[in-house]
Amino acid sequence: MTATPPDRLSADPGSPFHDAAELERGIHVFLDGKEYFDVEEYCRSEGWVRLPAGKARTRTGRPVTITKRGEVTVRYEDP
Repeated sequence: MTATPPDRLSADPGSPFHDAAELERGIHVFLDGKEYFDVEEYCRSEGWVRLPAGKARTRTGRPVTITKRGEVTVRYEDP
């Protein structure tokens, strides 16, 4: 295991950026200094996080998401 989280990570198992081992380890995602607990996907280098938009769902049952931009900081739960 590396000491730094991946640059891009997704909670969706169908995504090419999904990594179950990294998600099980526990990751904290901060956008502009505020911690978000319901992040679907993030990318540090591009500076965005994807968050669910309330309880809305698509026709296939997946959450409708919004993208927020800013300074993304990511760290592991246990140092």
